[in-house]
Amino acid sequence: MRALVLSITVAAVLVSPVSGPGPAAQPATTLAPHQQLMREIYQELVEINTTNSVGDNTRAAEAMAKRLIAAGFPAADVQVLTPVPRKGNLVARLRGSGARRPLLLLAHLDVVEANREDWSFDPFKLLEQDGYFYGRGTSDDKAMAASFVANMIRYRQEGFVPDRDLILALTADEEGGGHNGVAWLLKEHRGLIDADLAINEGGGGALQNGRRVANSIQASEKIFQTYRLEVTNRGGHSSLPVKDNAIWHLAGGLSRLADYDFPVSLDEVNRQFFERTSAQINGPLADDFRAVANGNRDPAVVARVAAVGPVFNARLRTTCVPTRLEGGHADNALPQLARAVVNCRVLPNQTEEEVRQLLVRALADDAIKVTPVNRFFPSPASPLTPEIMGAVQRVTQEMWPGVPVVPMMSTGATDSRYLRAAGISAYGTSGMFGDVNDVRAHGRDERMLVRSLYEGQEYLYRLVKVLSSKP
Repeated sequence: MRALVLSITVAAVLVSPVSGPGPAAQPATTLAPHQQLMREIYQELVEINTTNSVGDNTRAAEAMAKRLIAAGFPAADVQVLTPVPRKGNLVARLRGSGARRPLLLLAHLDVVEANREDWSFDPFKLLEQDGYFYGRGTSDDKAMAASFVANMIRYRQEGFVPDRDLILALTADEEGGGHNGVAWLLKEHRGLIDADLAINEGGGGALQNGRRVANSIQASEKIFQTYRLEVTNRGGHSSLPVKDNAIWHLAGGLSRLADYDFPVSLDEVNRQFFERTSAQINGPLADDFRAVANGNRDPAVVARVAAVGPVFNARLRTTCVPTRLEGGHADNALPQLARAVVNCRVLPNQTEEEVRQLLVRALADDAIKVTPVNRFFPSPASPLTPEIMGAVQRVTQEMWPGVPVVPMMSTGATDSRYLRAAGISAYGTSGMFGDVNDVRAHGRDERMLVRSLYEGQEYLYRLVKVLSSKP
């Protein structure tokens, strides 16, 4: 995913972790049958290259379909849908009583690029070493995909009849590419994945110094929006400079933008994030977090919270930053054009035009034209209902007593944005804990703690059961 898999934000300010140490890594010889199955599926998925450049998502989807059908799922309930070669998506269904609308279990099969020369070992061979699984996709997102497949098979073997259909969707191009599986399925096969709510990546467990400090649930994410800033001018000879210079106009505006802070605006997700985080820290900073959560907009209080780190500032407000710059056409000529690209990450409760107007105000120069570049894709927050929060809280306390559940907004993006825009509430939670100081998703030597993989499988197994059993 484009957002970090782990919830690193709470642990970044914890003064004294609240939970006990994690259990010792479980030896492979003690694996239960459902764990062994998941381990085999995990290895199979990691060792199928599903990069956009040369990988084959269809091959991975077909491999999972084969496993489900072999486990007794009717062929009619297991489909591989392919918009173009190599970009296949698996959709499978475990039928329930139909008392409630379905629950969608979503994971993406594609992974970011990984070059062998950049890694310490082959990124497309699963390596278990020193308590970790290494390989591309071990954390993002083949751990959840393998867990969902193994758990669906386990439910069927147990004869579990949920009170709602369970829909499994394993999709393509979440990491990039022109055939995003979730968007395509919603457009072309909405009935196959239509659901009341969905479980996806985006949240996870945070480890700090080997201790569990939080289990996050992602309920919203910022919206990607880019603007082009442009100043045009008649130009002239550089030996006859004037103040009306396109580059000076643009530079002055960008300097003012650097000093500008967008207004603080907390929705329910971010309000609960600061409120629940305040309960896990000590001292004046905890008071500041509580104050912001309760509506205090004192500039000094807000500044102290924002100063804790960029990730906290990003949860307070929309952010915009210049990412590209160009101007001029000759060394000896006054510039006729100066242009910058500003990338914004917009809070779910703001509009593209509202942000554009705030940019215009911050730049404070009528010579700078501000134009949106990409199509704005609104993605409202998913409600923090008693159903979802109660289920996550219940399973978290069963497995890790004392570990707080913290709602969060991703500052990046996941495929949940497509579901939310389509009216399907989506929540990111995996129960897979990782070290907040060692996040390797998308990076070199990506890895997943062995014990976290099996714990996450059990967490998702229990969570889905709670969400699909009669209250």
